[in-house]
Amino acid sequence: MITAVNTARPQPLNSRAGGRSRFLMLLIASLTVLCCLSRIAVADEQRLETALILADVLRAARTEIASQQPTINNALVADKGLTGDVVVERILARLRESGRLERLEAPISADEQKLFQAQLDSMREIIDENQILINKSGIGFKGFVPAVFAQLTNQRFGEKVGDFAEIKVTAPIDLVRNRKARPDRWERSVIEARFQADDWARGELFSEQAQASGGDAFRVMVPEYYGEACLACHGSPKGEMDITGYPKEGGVIGELGGSISITLYNQ
Repeated sequence: MITAVNTARPQPLNSRAGGRSRFLMLLIASLTVLCCLSRIAVADEQRLETALILADVLRAARTEIASQQPTINNALVADKGLTGDVVVERILARLRESGRLERLEAPISADEQKLFQAQLDSMREIIDENQILINKSGIGFKGFVPAVFAQLTNQRFGEKVGDFAEIKVTAPIDLVRNRKARPDRWERSVIEARFQADDWARGELFSEQAQASGGDAFRVMVPEYYGEACLACHGSPKGEMDITGYPKEGGVIGELGGSISITLYNQ
């Protein structure tokens, strides 16, 4: 039995049409990727700005607490008048002078508003909860220094919005006084490989997508350097006990002394 075999040659596809089709598919795929990358870039830029505002508020707060040390440590005055509302208003005044208050008062999203409000509320609460200490008469140094205030405030902030964001003040491992402030693996790598590198531009921050507490996050590190006021506790002679009871680190003006670490979790 003979089976018929189709000997006709298959017709080739139209090469031009196929080429155009493949080109359009590639173009669409490329544009899709570019759009996604663009959205990611815009989102990261916005989150970076959010992180920097949180850092600005923290810095302004520490500066205010530093300026109030003579009042806080005045053993002759009982009521210092430094309530939470008063201190927060002074912090806002510092931000107004620096031109950063407008950004704080005009958040770009409800989530951002929540973070800003949580930070200010945390500061107000910590001040009010420490009124007995601040107003205690008969003793001078209270130990309510900027570093303590910042640590307590950041901890309260985490209790309020820890699923969304965290703020931490850390430092090179050999300068850390409080174990809670020890840098995690990512923070330490940024400090040692970047901030302490000879070619790192002074004051330049670092940000990237990275893991934090087992989750994906946008992380920002802002370097901080010793100023004149810092040396009373962190300067020379190295090893001498400062007023807080810690040995001085022997730091000098302009040297890297720490970093504000801000984590914004991907939602």
